[in-house]
Amino acid sequence: MSRATVSNAYNRPDQLSAALRERIIVTANQLGYSGPDPVARSLATRRGGAVAVLLGGGLSAAFSDPALSIVLDSMASTLDSERSLLLMPGTGAGPTPDSVARAHADIAVAYSLPDDSPALAQVAARGLPLVVIDQPVVAGSARVDTADEAGATMAAQHVRALGHRRVAILSFALGADGSQGPASPERLRDARFRVTRDRVRGALAGLEETDVPIWEAPGCRRDHGREGARWLLGLDPRPTALLCLSDELALGAIRAAQDLGLRVPEDVSIVGFDDTPAAQWADPPLTTVRQDLAEKGRMAAELALSLLDGTRPGPPTTLPVTLVERASTAAM
Repeated sequence: MSRATVSNAYNRPDQLSAALRERIIVTANQLGYSGPDPVARSLATRRGGAVAVLLGGGLSAAFSDPALSIVLDSMASTLDSERSLLLMPGTGAGPTPDSVARAHADIAVAYSLPDDSPALAQVAARGLPLVVIDQPVVAGSARVDTADEAGATMAAQHVRALGHRRVAILSFALGADGSQGPASPERLRDARFRVTRDRVRGALAGLEETDVPIWEAPGCRRDHGREGARWLLGLDPRPTALLCLSDELALGAIRAAQDLGLRVPEDVSIVGFDDTPAAQWADPPLTTVRQDLAEKGRMAAELALSLLDGTRPGPPTTLPVTLVERASTAAM
């Protein structure tokens, strides 16, 4: 029996009859051969079969950040059975260039990285196709993102329509250095994350105000939102509404208001962004800007598969947003 026939039994079973393939597999098992070595196969084909997902933060975010978890779940469901996700954690700016250089992957998907992430230079050096989810804008890549600026403007216009004039913004990171605290004009000007820039800009446009307090959190966790909201709600005069750039920050802000003996929404209205499942189950249920996170993950996976098939990247796809009004906001 030829080597090609044995190879077809494992790699191209449609080329053999079922009976012949079964006889080859049984004989191979008796001889202790379990099939082609996957490492050797990848060296021969120059394909690893993996989609490398470049994360800005630690690996735990894939399981603790609801928005990221939904995107990754949708990506995994969309990729065919021959593709796997290789999650590559970072420390704010993305994975190290060395880890990207060693990654056994055929394509990279950048999830919400800063403009100057060194990981992206290594992706380019390797010649890997690139899909960007949200940020940054990279020439020659495929990209899917959200109407971030328009969504933040919707949220701001919503609280203004309710009569709120003392409004503060609870932002996630402006840079990858882990800083937190009141955001200065210089810090806003030098922001390295496009999504943060767009959402802050959209909120300010909707508020039609210039002197708006902004707290920069180092991430999107609820404890970050709780800490930032406690500072904002301690200002004099106290804001009557908080615009939070994510649902997780907003859920932390609700807890901070309760810590301070404030009622939501009677004393302070709170708005989020994302509409993760926790938003509708919050106490009170959270008014938020909804983006279709599952569709974002599905489209990113479809783009990755298209690039691997040789399709050239098209123009970026921007998913629309809607405002979901719930009980965490009320009129003054």
